[in-house]
Amino acid sequence: MPGLLTRARQLIWAIARSFGPYAPLVVMSLVSLLAFTLSRAGLVVWQHERVAAVSNWQEIMFNGLRVDCIQLGLMWLPPLLLAPLLANSRFWRSWRNFTYVWVVLCTGLVILLEIATPAFIAEYDARPNRLFIEYLKYPHEVMSMLWVGFRVHLFAGLIGTLLAILAMGWLMRPWLKQEQRWSNVATWITWPVIFLLAALVIRGTISHRPANPAMFALTTDSMVNNLILDSPWSLIHAVYSLKHENKSSEIYGELPDEDVYRIVRETRAQFDPAFTPVPNADLPTLAQLTPTRTRERPLNLVIILEESLGATFVESLGGVPVTPNLERLKEQGWWFEQLYATGTRSVRGIEAVVTGFQPTPAQSVVKLSLSQRHFFSLASLLKQRGYDTEFIYGGESHFDNMSGFFMGNGFQRVQEQKDYVDPVFVGSWGASDEDLLNKAHEEISASHASGKPFFTLVFTSSNHAPFEFPDGRIELYDPVKATDNNAVKYADYALGQFFDKAQKSAYWKDTLFIVVADHDIRVHGHNMVPIEHFHIPALILGADIEPRKIKSVASQIDLPVTALSLMGITAQHPMTGRDLSREHGDTQGRAMMQFENNFAWMEGNKVVVLRPGKTPTHGTWDLAARHFSQHEPASQDLEFETRALANSLLPSLLYRERRYHLLEDSPGTE
Repeated sequence: MPGLLTRARQLIWAIARSFGPYAPLVVMSLVSLLAFTLSRAGLVVWQHERVAAVSNWQEIMFNGLRVDCIQLGLMWLPPLLLAPLLANSRFWRSWRNFTYVWVVLCTGLVILLEIATPAFIAEYDARPNRLFIEYLKYPHEVMSMLWVGFRVHLFAGLIGTLLAILAMGWLMRPWLKQEQRWSNVATWITWPVIFLLAALVIRGTISHRPANPAMFALTTDSMVNNLILDSPWSLIHAVYSLKHENKSSEIYGELPDEDVYRIVRETRAQFDPAFTPVPNADLPTLAQLTPTRTRERPLNLVIILEESLGATFVESLGGVPVTPNLERLKEQGWWFEQLYATGTRSVRGIEAVVTGFQPTPAQSVVKLSLSQRHFFSLASLLKQRGYDTEFIYGGESHFDNMSGFFMGNGFQRVQEQKDYVDPVFVGSWGASDEDLLNKAHEEISASHASGKPFFTLVFTSSNHAPFEFPDGRIELYDPVKATDNNAVKYADYALGQFFDKAQKSAYWKDTLFIVVADHDIRVHGHNMVPIEHFHIPALILGADIEPRKIKSVASQIDLPVTALSLMGITAQHPMTGRDLSREHGDTQGRAMMQFENNFAWMEGNKVVVLRPGKTPTHGTWDLAARHFSQHEPASQDLEFETRALANSLLPSLLYRERRYHLLEDSPGTE
């Protein structure tokens, strides 16, 4: 066997040497291309059912080869830029050493990312993207999660990468002794041609725009489209795209700013007859809220944001029966039968529920720079009215920049993992939901006793991989403990315990409670936007809230507006959500969903999906069958598309121009 490997190495270098100073880059390309092909083939076999539903393996492998060539061109680029300086007789030794190290490290990175890909797809239904980089900022949470829930993947990645580096170092060893075969003149003559070829390969197309992931979105299933990519290119493009995020929504098309504002105002009036715009050039979405409940003293507000609690875990919404307490509580308040999340990440849920801001293809405003101060939130509005405002979390609140955003936009206190005394259970993501909600009860009781009104945001975390929770609390739904179904059932147990105490407490009659999910646990499917995984539960109860079923389509951004109305708050605000307390049984409703770079706009059961560089796709959503049916657009659907486009463009416009804040809290004030 060693002799066979040595002969194989000799054969490779016999071929590669004819490429002169570029020989190591040729070897890198051969090895990387083999790694990409084997990895993609394995992923196609693993996901064969989803692949077969929308495509075929030949299409994926062929287009994947195109992507791999683009990535190889990028890997060639740095050495090519240095070749005129180093690939000559004077610096030949430096060129050999540099290219040796470059090739070994690049190949090691390729192997690392491809090994990490199956676990990332299993968790996020996509190849490594910007989350892969963003989460590196939170080593404690990420390493703890990897160690507990992905230990096998972690060791496989480390060992596989180490072996790849050692193997590549061995394969490249002959290069360290290679004498210069091309003359300096030959290198200079061929360099422009090779550089031009590399540039064309990197561009990936002869059209007026260079290749990007949208070009390879050949199916309706975004995960299958991701299989066409390779993980290094997916990651590089995601990081590169971050710099364009303040203009992110323009990927769907363009409209004049005034048309965007006008169409959005008309849309709001269409779905909320009580919508009262307040003319203001600086705040184009400013509206006057007149509450439906007149109160001598406005209610307190508690929002419990449930991690990854999709409708798939709620039996009455078509899911598995693991939320009996939520099912019990829904008979005591307002229950939403068709409420949809705006996105797939926790910060997107926070963005919608706490600020009422519409989604974009960019990161949530919780993490963006221009929204860290003077950005509207329920806390900033209620703080101006004398409310105590508090965020309670079981983990470390710096995760996803939550504490930074909250403290800069109206929250006065943050409770996090370090503030828990003798917690019952601490997992990878912090104190358990049981501990969290016990602390919430204590903090709410203390706030109520002080006599001041309060707004408390509680964010759970037990329903997050690796799904850790204390023993002896629930009868397991799945035989293996660490599953999402069991974690949800435990989270529901903790929620039930909290409300049993809350309903006996002095603060119950003065407080409005909202229980809502941030997003579903794993959002994937064959459709361009898997609407069934955006369907989430939501419940409003407490105080004098009567039982009621909200049957119309609704969005997370409707909840903060509705909360203020039920609390009895008269206010001017920039939110675009509708007041559901004015909803009638025949109201159609609307929702919006951001799924990667695709944006879905839904009115009743009509849906249009906007995609970058693609014609909008129209269809119908059947809630009972949980099925999206595409159809050809009719002539009257052009207006529908325009409404969707205006609403997709609005949030980026507001963010970029810093026009989403209270009238009294402009960015120019301190």
